[in-house]
Amino acid sequence: MHSDVTDDSSWALDPEDDPQPSVEVVGRQLKLWRVAAGLRAADFAELMGYSEGLIYKIEQGVRIPRPEYLAKADRILKAGGKLAGMREDVEKARYPKKVRDLKRWEDEAVELGSYENHNVHGLLQTEEYMRALYEMRRPAWPKDEVETLMAARMARWSIYDRTPAPSLTFVQEEATIRRPLGGRMVHRRQLERMLEVGSLRNVEIQVMPIDRDDHAGMDGRIQLLKFADGSVVGHSTSQFGRRPVEDPKLIQVIELRYGIIRSQALTPRESLAFIEKVLGET
Repeated sequence: MHSDVTDDSSWALDPEDDPQPSVEVVGRQLKLWRVAAGLRAADFAELMGYSEGLIYKIEQGVRIPRPEYLAKADRILKAGGKLAGMREDVEKARYPKKVRDLKRWEDEAVELGSYENHNVHGLLQTEEYMRALYEMRRPAWPKDEVETLMAARMARWSIYDRTPAPSLTFVQEEATIRRPLGGRMVHRRQLERMLEVGSLRNVEIQVMPIDRDDHAGMDGRIQLLKFADGSVVGHSTSQFGRRPVEDPKLIQVIELRYGIIRSQALTPRESLAFIEKVLGET
């Protein structure tokens, strides 16, 4: 009997997430192709190399099949790419709803502005820095959850490949530039990454010096996403919690605060020089 190797074949659904119709559709399609091929679940499980229980879980939409699972099922069931072609649907479905929403907004935004006071913004992080952040969480997160969150964050990097390129502005507290999370080499590569991204024409990175005696960002991190139709989605941790806001009056408050923060920080050119200086000292 084959073991239920869920880590290698599928992802778990987020228990706090909304129902995922796309996962259920993929599961139904897998079952339809299996039945059409005249295979019992047990026979299909033998050919796939997984347990019969896992086959049922995926077909019922309880587990999310990985792309490799779909590719193998496509070959065995001779689906001609129709099952393997569902890869994008399952890859989106694996991420928590808040991450899917953020990715969708970032894919559509013409402007993104962010102030970070705790760690480097996700769009600026290297893979090593990102892993260090997730693995130092306490209590420790399961390995599978860390991998899922990392994949979700790295998927957001596609924002740099968009045409036309969106305008991206980041304000980082000096402490986030100096703190060597993950160790010296991880820190060095993170600083190099920021210099690389900061040199792009559509990106501006600013550093908020620790010696400022007036600081509009003391209420915490801020994010603003502006769209081509003039609408805006904002997020301010301290004032509105984890809830994104679209109310124009609330957006006005966030925009005012972010504008003052940018005016109090070093200019983009001064900031890149500052990051380069820290890199030379690391």
